[in-house]
Order: sequence, then structure tokens, then C-alpha cells
Amino acid sequence: MAKVNVYNMKAEAVGEINLSKEVFGAEYNEPLIHEVVVAYNANQRQGNKSTLTRSEVRGHSAKPYRQKGTGRARQGSTKGPQFIGGGVVFAPKPRDFSKKVNKVAKQTALLSALSAKVTDKQVTILDKFEFKNAKTKLAQKFMDAFKFDGSVLVVTTQSGDKELQATNNIPNLTMTNVELLNTYDVVANKNVVLTQDAVKYLEEAVK
Repeated sequence: MAKVNVYNMKAEAVGEINLSKEVFGAEYNEPLIHEVVVAYNANQRQGNKSTLTRSEVRGHSAKPYRQKGTGRARQGSTKGPQFIGGGVVFAPKPRDFSKKVNKVAKQTALLSALSAKVTDKQVTILDKFEFKNAKTKLAQKFMDAFKFDGSVLVVTTQSGDKELQATNNIPNLTMTNVELLNTYDVVANKNVVLTQDAVKYLEEAVK
């Protein structure tokens, strides 16, 4: 892979780095990325919603009034869905929405997504990502310096408390640890910012 610039927090070029072809030059595989992202979203679902059917509603099942002569529609029980407090038709029950994706597929999709970002020039390499104080204005200065277009994902090896607090109040800025990086995070954000340490971690993990 060609060399890319390394920037500091002020968007000033301070060096260069060679990106590994195995990590940042992988072939784009959109179907696999889609499969992994769908599985990720499905695995976030709790699937614990539950309501009662007419057979599960508490109370008696006696006929509320006689069959004929009242002028009203015939009813066999007040547990029916047409009554207040009655059961629910086709009541939702707890279910497992999770989907399994093997480890190799996850890694391949992640590398494919990262490589696509590099091709689209949406990856920025930082020497380090840290703030002196946990101030939102410092994180905003970082955003203003680079003039990012769209949402930003910052990937580091150490998610410090100061940095987390500083970025927490900026809606289009997300910070994550490289060990927790997944395909969804890469796809969901337009710009990806990697520290040099995060790049080394990814390259060593692929070896």
C-alpha cells in the first residue's frame, strides 16, 4: 500500500505511515458486509416483548350474558380481544432474533469495509488522540480542524475517561476501542479516524 500522512490533533501532517495491504487493501465484498451488518443489528434486539392471549388473561371465562334475547352480539367470554382487558390476537412472545456469523466472515467483512474507506479517502491517521481536559470544546476544535463532512468514528487503543467525556456531547462524533471495532461501526460512520497504535493493532491481529 502507498504511504499516507499521519496528522496531529490540529490537522497538521507530522509524518507518514505504510498501511498494510492485508488490512487496508482487501477486496470489497458488499454481500458479506451486508450479511454481517444485518446479523449485528439482529443481535442487538432483545426479543423480550410479550403480551397475553385470550387463554392467558386472568379471570373467569363465564359467558357474560345469555345467548339470545339481549339484542347484543353473542359473546362466549370477556377474555376476547374485543373486550377491554381481553387477550391480544396473535400476541407477540419472546423470541431469539440472533444470527450466527463465523469469526473469519466477521474479520473479512471488517477488512473489506476498512479498505473501502481507504479507497474513498475517508480514513485519517492520527499520531495520538488525547485531550488535556475533559472539555467538549476541545473535541469540537478537533472536528473543526479537520473539517469532517459527516459522522466521525475515532478508533484508539486506549479509551481514556477524558476523551470519552469530551466526545460524549458531540452527536456526530463516536469513540471506540480498536478491540471493539466492528463492521457496523465502520459502515455507519462516513469518516474513520485511526490512531497509529490502532493501525498497528489491526495489522498484528491479521497476521
